Amino acid sequence: MERIYLDNAATTSLDPAVLEAMMPYLTTHFGNPSSIYSYGRECRMAIENARKSVAKILNAHPAEICFTSGGTESSNTAITAAVRNLGCKHIISAVIEHHATTHTVEYLYHNGEAALSYVKLLPDGHIDLEDLEKLLAESEEKCLVTLMHANNEIGNMLDLYAVGNLCKKFNAIFHSDTVQTVGHFPFDLRNMPVHFITGAGHKFHGPKGVGILYINENVKIKPLVHGGSQERNMRAGTENLYGIVGFAKALQLATEGYEKESAYIESLKLYMMEQLKKNIHAVAFNGDPLGRSLYAVLSASFPKTEKSEMILFNLDINNICASGGSACTSGADQGSHVINAINNNPNQVTVRFSFSKHNTQAEIDHVVAKLTELI
Repeated sequence: MERIYLDNAATTSLDPAVLEAMMPYLTTHFGNPSSIYSYGRECRMAIENARKSVAKILNAHPAEICFTSGGTESSNTAITAAVRNLGCKHIISAVIEHHATTHTVEYLYHNGEAALSYVKLLPDGHIDLEDLEKLLAESEEKCLVTLMHANNEIGNMLDLYAVGNLCKKFNAIFHSDTVQTVGHFPFDLRNMPVHFITGAGHKFHGPKGVGILYINENVKIKPLVHGGSQERNMRAGTENLYGIVGFAKALQLATEGYEKESAYIESLKLYMMEQLKKNIHAVAFNGDPLGRSLYAVLSASFPKTEKSEMILFNLDINNICASGGSACTSGADQGSHVINAINNNPNQVTVRFSFSKHNTQAEIDHVVAKLTELI
């Protein structure tokens, strides 16, 4: 039995065309991008071409794109810089953020560097924008608002324009963790009221260990990692050359395929919802799956029984990859902080299914049949 992979929000397979674009830089083009001879200049060129390509796709200036090791480093850099360099002494975030954000804001708060407030959530897991406005209006300090574009566990999407305009009104800095949306949706950063966004190559069939931080040209921050003058003095250390080339290629392919692939993936999600409702009594879906939501993520809750408690383990035995929430915390058995915040029902067990262009309807039929058996 072939493995069925339904955990694409955790990571995706590397596109063969991306590997092909990376190969020269893993073999013959191995110069140090900071070296002055032609060998190094070729590699510098490859990085700058990748930067231009990424900037063009996101409608940003190349100078606003900084290559990093991934979304976690990007969020750490932006949040820390907002507090230490941009004068934000009050952070407004949400309890359902990715740990790259929540652990960073908690660190700064416990370190005495900033006050911390959490915005209220609506019953469907969306951010309460009225509460956000109230927090901003009442704050005597300059605020950093850090709210993710799309939640990695339940798929709920934030209106970046609505939040960005609120931040503008109150002179706040706005950072959004867009790891689940860069490479999955079009961006127009020149017209988007946001100071920082993040991306990770491995979420859209690019390599792991490479990401971006967009830093709006109107904000000036200091690096988190000191040493050399790489990345326009923003991040010291020899660049992840083949990763950067791979990131740009993956983003290009994702953008070219967006219309067709997003429609196909969404059809799989809707099909799975229908089939689960048909076959499993009392299945429930978390968040706002038919509303403002990621087309690639479906969070389902099943009634908790002796059988279903072991559901992820049993799916794994049956060669089906899905997750209980976020892959980053799957080792810790505290359950999901996101699910606990919006659906604190101890009698349910939650599974996140996340899809890619490589999944098929036949795979979903197989998974639904297995789930029906297991529950």
